[in-house]
Amino acid sequence: MSEKYNLVVGQSGGPTTVINASLYGVIVEAAEKQDSIEKVYGMINGIEGFINDNYMDINKEMSYDDIELLRSTPSSYLGSCRYKLSEDMNDATYRLIFEKFEKLNIRYFIYIGGNDSMDTVSKLTRYADMTNSPVRIIGVPKTIDNDLMLTDHSPGFGSAAKYVATTVRDIVMDASVYDTKSVTIIELMGRHAGWITASSVLARKYEGDNPYLIYLPEVAFDIDRFIKDVSKCLETKNNVVVCVSEGIKDSEGKFICEYAGCTGVDTFGHKMLTGCGKYLENIVKERLEVKVRSVELNVNQRCKAVLASKTDVDEAVLAGTYGVDALLEQKTGCMVAFERIPGKEYEIRCKLVDCSEVCNREKVVSREWINEDGNDIGKEFIDYAKPLIIGENEGIIKDGLPMYVYRKDNNAKGM
Repeated sequence: MSEKYNLVVGQSGGPTTVINASLYGVIVEAAEKQDSIEKVYGMINGIEGFINDNYMDINKEMSYDDIELLRSTPSSYLGSCRYKLSEDMNDATYRLIFEKFEKLNIRYFIYIGGNDSMDTVSKLTRYADMTNSPVRIIGVPKTIDNDLMLTDHSPGFGSAAKYVATTVRDIVMDASVYDTKSVTIIELMGRHAGWITASSVLARKYEGDNPYLIYLPEVAFDIDRFIKDVSKCLETKNNVVVCVSEGIKDSEGKFICEYAGCTGVDTFGHKMLTGCGKYLENIVKERLEVKVRSVELNVNQRCKAVLASKTDVDEAVLAGTYGVDALLEQKTGCMVAFERIPGKEYEIRCKLVDCSEVCNREKVVSREWINEDGNDIGKEFIDYAKPLIIGENEGIIKDGLPMYVYRKDNNAKGM
C-alpha cells in the first residue's frame, strides 16, 4: 500500500457567494480518496494564517452536517487574507512554509482564490521546483469580478450576476412609481473589468427597458458626454436608471471616484475604489436639476447566498473536486479553468492552465460586447451570461432565516 499524505486547503482574497462550495468539493473529494489522502487541514486566514500556525484539522473539527452546509454558506469559512509573498525566492518565509508542510506531512495544497491568490500558487510552485520539494500546488478559481485569464468564467461570477440583475430590477421597479423626472445611479463592483456591471443588462424585462445606460471601465468615461446621455434619456423617459462600475475612469486613466477625493491602496497596491456614484449624483443634480439618488450595492454582490445561482454552486463544487484529482495526478502550478463546449445547450468542462499565465493579468469585457457609444451592453454578453445565473440553490431555512456554518473560534490554532 502506498504512503498516504495530507492535504491543506486555504481561501484567499475577497469572498464570493460560492467560495465555500469549492471548499466543499475539496473536502468531499479528498474523503473519497482515502487511499491517498489521510487528513485535510484548513488554513485559517489563508497562507498568512498558516505561517502563524493558524490552521484546523477539518476531519476532526467539522461534522457531516457542517460540511453539507458549506454549499449554501457565503463568505470564506476558513477566513481570508491579502498577503503578498516576496519576489525573492530566498526570502525566509518560503523555507518556513515548506518546513510546516513537511512537519504536517502535507504533500498537497489547494488555494482557492483570485488573481493575487494565483500569484501565491505560482511563487510557491517556483520555490518547490527550486528546492526539489515533492509538494504539489493547485489553484481553484474564485472571483465575482470574472477577470481571471484562461477560463471561460470563474466561480462566484454567476451568483454575483444573478444578484445584480435581480436587485437592479427591483430598484427599477421602485424608481418608476412617480410620474416625475428622476435619475437613479447604481454603483457596482468592478475595478478594471466591467463584468459585474455588464450583468445589470439582464435586469431588463423587455428591450428598451431600464437600466437605460450602463458604463464599464473598458471605455473611457467622459462626464460631459454622460450628462448628454442622461439628458437625452430624460427627453422621452421620466425615470432613468444608470449603472456604473466603481472603476470607471477618464481618458487619462484617472478614476472618477478620485475626482471627489483621495483613495487608499491595499496590500497589493490596488486603489480602493468607492464613491463614483455619489460624485455623479451631485453632477447630475447640479447640471440637470432633477431628482437624483445614488445607490452603492457594495458587499452584498458577493455574499447574497439566498440568491445564489445553482449553476454557479455546482460549478464551484466541480472546480474543488477537479483540483483534488489533479493533485493526485501529480499536477502542480496550475489553476482549474472552465472551457465552454460549443453547442445549443450550455455545458462546460474543466481543464488545467498554467498559474503563471493567469496571475497579475486581467480579463476584461470585449469591446465588441459594448455598444459604439460606450453606454450599453450587446446581445453577445447576454448570451454569454444568461446560462450562468440559472437555477436556485437549495439552502436550509430555520425560523425564517438561512442556516450557515461558521467557525465559533476565530482564533483556532493548529493541533
